[in-house]
Amino acid sequence: MTPGRALAFVLLLAASVTPVARAGEPTREEALRTLTGAPDAEARRRAAHALGERGAMEDVPALARALRDADPLVRASAESALWQVWSRSGDAEADRLLALGVEQMQAHDGEAAVETFARVIARRPEFAEGWNKRATVYYLLGEYAKSLADCDEVLKRNPYHFGALSGYGMIYLQLDQPTRALEYFERALAVNPNLSSVQEAADKLKALLIRRRKDSI
Repeated sequence: MTPGRALAFVLLLAASVTPVARAGEPTREEALRTLTGAPDAEARRRAAHALGERGAMEDVPALARALRDADPLVRASAESALWQVWSRSGDAEADRLLALGVEQMQAHDGEAAVETFARVIARRPEFAEGWNKRATVYYLLGEYAKSLADCDEVLKRNPYHFGALSGYGMIYLQLDQPTRALEYFERALAVNPNLSSVQEAADKLKALLIRRRKDSI
């Protein structure tokens, strides 16, 4: 997440059903090898796209490394692929509920979304994205303690989740704790340096904290 409630919707990515490879497309294993070893940028872009469609949580470290690829389109494809992988629970009903909760959140029906994401969590407690989506709703509802608690659950299951790390920063901004907000924004950027809104927020917080230190002297 980044400062401002409108930017909270960086976490609003709908769940995907688990797709099947079509004839002529790379398998998950082939895509993983290409992403990590191919010298051709276009091949790496296709590999990241394929992993978005067919990747698994075991592929997250490789996709996270691709967030630092020399090619900007590879980086963008890897970020999109991570969200796709994170949004698949392996349970069709849990994925359906996740998508429903996102729709409710986008319709500004926060209370209903909380209930729906709670059903996802009850059904698949190991599924980090259920916790992440509920954390987002709690943030939008101003339930910051509950949102922080759910972010904790996300990171227990997915330490690469730059959305949840950014979310901590947004919450601590609302709680007027800029030092802690900056810490989490920087942690998010350490995972994904392509988050321009988070980088902008971090830069502003650094300037703010410098001014405060000067004023206190």
